[in-house]
Amino acid sequence: MPSLEPDFLENLRFSKVELSTLKTIGEYRGKQALYTHQTPQVLEALRQVSAIESTESSNRIEGILAPHLRVEQLVLHFTQPKNRSEQEIAGYRDALSLIHESGKDMPFSKNVILQLHQMLYHYSSGRGGHWKMQDNQIVEKNSEGKIHRIRFSPVPAVSTPQAMDDLLGNYKLANQAHQAEPLIFAPLVILDFLCIHPFADGNGRTARLLTLMMLLYQMDIEVGRYISLERVYEQTKETYYEALEKSSIHWHESKHDVFPWLNYFWGTLLAAYREFEQRVGVIKKGKGSKTDQVISAVNRSTKPFSIRELERDCPGVGRDMIRLVLRELRDQGKIKVKGFGVGARWEKI
Repeated sequence: MPSLEPDFLENLRFSKVELSTLKTIGEYRGKQALYTHQTPQVLEALRQVSAIESTESSNRIEGILAPHLRVEQLVLHFTQPKNRSEQEIAGYRDALSLIHESGKDMPFSKNVILQLHQMLYHYSSGRGGHWKMQDNQIVEKNSEGKIHRIRFSPVPAVSTPQAMDDLLGNYKLANQAHQAEPLIFAPLVILDFLCIHPFADGNGRTARLLTLMMLLYQMDIEVGRYISLERVYEQTKETYYEALEKSSIHWHESKHDVFPWLNYFWGTLLAAYREFEQRVGVIKKGKGSKTDQVISAVNRSTKPFSIRELERDCPGVGRDMIRLVLRELRDQGKIKVKGFGVGARWEKI
């Protein structure tokens, strides 16, 4: 497909800033072993938090919602879903779990893509695991749920099987020819996948699963295991969609500009690596680190949170310490609390 065609790849030119960004990501990747071998208990706690956040955020981006406690139960305890939203959340949970367990043995192939998509709808009526049968469009809706404008018209349904074959074929050829650095190649694969939009529904969630699979198990970028990339996408959702839209203009003619999407993708990785290093670094500092850990978790929050959620986000920090830090932040006018007892929720001012 367009972004992976040999001529298109050969004509890409990178600025000094872009090359510097790639170098920085490479440096972070080189340092990740320092943490993964020294703090196994902390990393396990971060891994669990990441799994919850990834499942919750990737679905919430698509308007699939459930109370945070239910998402936590579904992800950590593999609770059975009770309604339509929970069915889709449980499907993402299963697909994400499969990637973490077997990602090294999962090539970027037609069967794997269809399998991951099928898992998204495992608990609901059989919509998964099949290419789209009707043409679809990527649209923007207003507050009333009505289509405001068309962002992009993907590949027609009749052409989708061939388009996916072309994408997979060019992926294989580029890998064999070493035509692209993996940090360039992976986001281009995802861009083309989303421009094809091969499924009637679930394209975004499947793309995010494939991103994690490629980063973790084909590029040795471990950060997605411990910091939720999907949460970073959600926190920057407007920029996420804007970058995809800009890079899809003239995609069908292979005259598109891939750099809005590449720069967004790299920025997401940098943000995740910096958060990972900061969180693990704070945990290892020693005296005073528990206070810093709670403050850091509060600063990262984008919505109201409970003490229980902070406990999960601050491995090794007791509830009494969390309460103490929250009271200090409240007295400083930085946060406020709504409600009482187990239902109390804190939020930044």
